[in-house]
Amino acid sequence: MRWAEAMSPVRMRRVAVVAPTGALRETLLLVAEAGCVEIDRVEEVPPGPAGRRLRRLTAAPGGSAALSGAPPDLDALERQHRGDLLAGEAELEERLASAVRQGEVSALAGWCPAAEVPRLAERLGPVGGAVLPLRPPRGVDPPTQLRDAGRVHRAFVPLVATYGAVPYADLDPSWPAGIAYVVMFGLMFGDAGHGLLLVLTALLLWRGRIPRRLARLRRLWPFVAGAGLAATLAGAAYGEFFGPTGLLPVLWLDPLDEPGRLLLAAVGLGGLLLGLAYAAGVVNRWREGGPARALYATSGVAGFAVFLGLGLVGGGAYLHVPVAAVAGAALAVTGLALAGTGLFAATGGGLGGAAQTGVQLFDVLVRILANTVSFARLAAFGLTHAALGQVVWHGTAALAGRGPWALIGAVLVFVAGNALAVALEGLVAGVQALRLEFYELFSRVFEGLGRPFRPWRLPVRRTEVS
Repeated sequence: MRWAEAMSPVRMRRVAVVAPTGALRETLLLVAEAGCVEIDRVEEVPPGPAGRRLRRLTAAPGGSAALSGAPPDLDALERQHRGDLLAGEAELEERLASAVRQGEVSALAGWCPAAEVPRLAERLGPVGGAVLPLRPPRGVDPPTQLRDAGRVHRAFVPLVATYGAVPYADLDPSWPAGIAYVVMFGLMFGDAGHGLLLVLTALLLWRGRIPRRLARLRRLWPFVAGAGLAATLAGAAYGEFFGPTGLLPVLWLDPLDEPGRLLLAAVGLGGLLLGLAYAAGVVNRWREGGPARALYATSGVAGFAVFLGLGLVGGGAYLHVPVAAVAGAALAVTGLALAGTGLFAATGGGLGGAAQTGVQLFDVLVRILANTVSFARLAAFGLTHAALGQVVWHGTAALAGRGPWALIGAVLVFVAGNALAVALEGLVAGVQALRLEFYELFSRVFEGLGRPFRPWRLPVRRTEVS
């Protein structure tokens, strides 16, 4: 599978589920069992007989919604407080109300993954049902279902889903977004001892050695392991192991001794990540609207050119390379001209449109500079973590040589101080990495959001007695 296909959402087909009206219930039962069709529903459908009985139940529904294999006795289900089957029948009534009937044939429209269409058609054939491909409605994007690319990918998907649904035409950024997040987290949470604690937590999640109420977090173990590994490597580079204990040599730099160097590294990493976000934005704008949209969008080629041009200007000035600075200025002006053309075309024209375009171009410049500098927080919170570790270690060392009771106090200070550092700095680093991901990176990858694919899926209990 090519990388572009692997990073694209599952391909959807617009379909109609068609069946003889007399076999529509059995057809919909098979559709619910297959769980691969999102059926269009009519808005504000009044509740049917099962829905009205479900509302009258005084007891809580008995389990999750399910369907009975045969048409049930609704009165008996109400007397038995079978909220699970009544809920399933209520959902079935809503789908039946959405059906279009022509003579003895009924049909419902919806979306289905293209790979599932042949299997669904084969499943419906014995009861007289069929699946017919339809032309997608103009101006309506299909729902998005991301590909299942393994455990690590599944652990990274919530990072993107928290921001919103990936548009159907766009790339799925779960893998690069997850890697970028754990790298940024590691730089801010750089302590080998603290990182190994996260790796241990990931192992406990993987083995299921956690309280039952936290069981839903188990699938996130690769994410936690990646964050812990990144923090461990950063801690080894900083020479930090539960603070500046001296157990590890400084392999790269001591954050408290060389904050300026750490700051430059953080901003440099931010520039690299922003460049990758712009590259993804170019691909997405092309897929959304073709080459013209990709060329003129501020999150496409135009914005990328401005970003690269400003980077060359800054780099050329810092390194005293005038040619690079001049080339960067020319590239930035070209990008601004392209972006201005696209922005002006979207306005009503005239002096008002020109003024609006000027304000928007100024905003583009300010955002690029502000977003790049925003990555300085990677260094700032890395320094905070190192400073907190130093305070704890100095307090521990000061108590350790003052007798047995002071030694006990030193151990308590060391344990409590590191526990506080892990809890507090872990929360801060996690939130700040998420903020950088959402505001600085995703704002260039996405220009809008899609909607998630929500197939109708219910178990069918064919042994229930009606």
